Amino acid sequence: MKTKTKPVKLSPKRAVATITAHPVVPLKDRRINFGNKWDYAPAPEDSKNYRIAPRHELFIDGKFSAPAAPKYFDTINPATEEKLSEIAQGGEADVDRAVKAARRAYEKVWSKMPGRERGKYLYRIARIVQEKARELAVLESMDGGKPIKETRDVDVPIVAAHFFYHGGWADKLQYAFPGRTPRPLGVVGQIIPWNFPLLMAAWKIAPAIACGNTVVIKPSKTTSLTLLRLAEILREAELPDGVVNVITGIGETGNHIVKHPDINKIAFTGSTEIGKQLAQLTVGTGKKLTLELGGKAANILFEDAPIDQAIEGVIAGIYFNMGHVCCAGSRLLVQESIYAKVVKKLRDRIQTLRIGNPLDKNTDIGAINNRPQLEKIREMVQCGVTEGAELNQSTCPLPAKGYWYPPTFLTGVTASHRVAQEEIFGPVLSVMTFRTPEEAFERANNTPYGLSAGVWTDKGSKIFKMVNKLRAGVVWANTFNKFDPTSPFGGYKESGFGREGGVQGLGAYCRLD
Repeated sequence: MKTKTKPVKLSPKRAVATITAHPVVPLKDRRINFGNKWDYAPAPEDSKNYRIAPRHELFIDGKFSAPAAPKYFDTINPATEEKLSEIAQGGEADVDRAVKAARRAYEKVWSKMPGRERGKYLYRIARIVQEKARELAVLESMDGGKPIKETRDVDVPIVAAHFFYHGGWADKLQYAFPGRTPRPLGVVGQIIPWNFPLLMAAWKIAPAIACGNTVVIKPSKTTSLTLLRLAEILREAELPDGVVNVITGIGETGNHIVKHPDINKIAFTGSTEIGKQLAQLTVGTGKKLTLELGGKAANILFEDAPIDQAIEGVIAGIYFNMGHVCCAGSRLLVQESIYAKVVKKLRDRIQTLRIGNPLDKNTDIGAINNRPQLEKIREMVQCGVTEGAELNQSTCPLPAKGYWYPPTFLTGVTASHRVAQEEIFGPVLSVMTFRTPEEAFERANNTPYGLSAGVWTDKGSKIFKMVNKLRAGVVWANTFNKFDPTSPFGGYKESGFGREGGVQGLGAYCRLD
């Protein structure tokens, strides 16, 4: 079927990607016949439609500039192992330059600006993010390996929602904290991981600048592109120079940010091990600190739950995001009376999951972000099998190139197994059983972490009982992995402290007098 396409007219100022309008195709024509096999037609999102600059510099004081030491590292597409671009490696001198720019912007412009004017900038940023949603989703999938339907339908819309939500608070902070006078902290240092690079940036930058602070932020080495693209959006929104500065680099770059004497607060999302080190570095410095660290979330499935709905929630909570969410439901606690039925449904369901090109809208499971993470997943699963667990895996073929791991679940897991205690960060589920609600919450709490949990039951009273017993910062009822900027997110125990989102998240970026 031949159709004509018509180029979309974009503003010259904002035209970065060439996007072609696609005609509406009747449903019966959306599938292509390959001999005896039917498959879906490709999505309009395709890497060939997007041009990525061969080199990306640091974003300091409203401008992109080269690092003081001419060092760069490659960022790789995990689905193809192809080089996407070179990224500047910031050093101590670059961090110092960014902090000085942020301090100037804070003292001369941003802290003195009325909240209603700051809010206008956040609204403007949110609208541009919406305008460029497709481009951002494609870039996120290419750089991180996540399926396009995850980045397009979840990540990018929530990014815009965070800027809209916090833009609304910018001139209403006195109502958020009755009887207190909220004041900005100053310069904030932020460090984010690779699993939600754009979303993590939004839910750290938005509340910080809404409260009148300025920011120096570092993305993960493996997923820097979307934050650098967000920096271009900040410039398009005409955010004053120095309010947000992006320093790309390695772990040492993050240490320079944490140790800088002129930073007033550190916000970190990442591993528990690194979080403990940062806590030690900030002791006695007077810097405020919030940490959102690892997790080993439990999904508790009772016999009276809607099982089919629960299976879909479990699948979405661990496989659709490849287990890359720190709050992924990587432990499934099933009441003994329905254990056999649940395992059968799980075994059948993972066989239907599609693995492959993250830019294909029909893909369920994308690529693992980097090779070391893939090797860790393999090692952890092998350890589980060695310790006595039974392996259940999808039999789907994996692409020849790229970092891939099939959807997997382990049965016969006990609380002493490593797979039941340690964060895997991959599409791997550990299935265990329980008999009573008391046993369920005891097993769920039997971990060093306490970030999130899920409860599946048809009885509201049971939900409230479990919520009061579970030691987790977020508990979902009959759903999983639902995020909203109005709701605070954070953990207990070794999952960190402090909250992001909601009024509680605003308080983390204010000094309350």
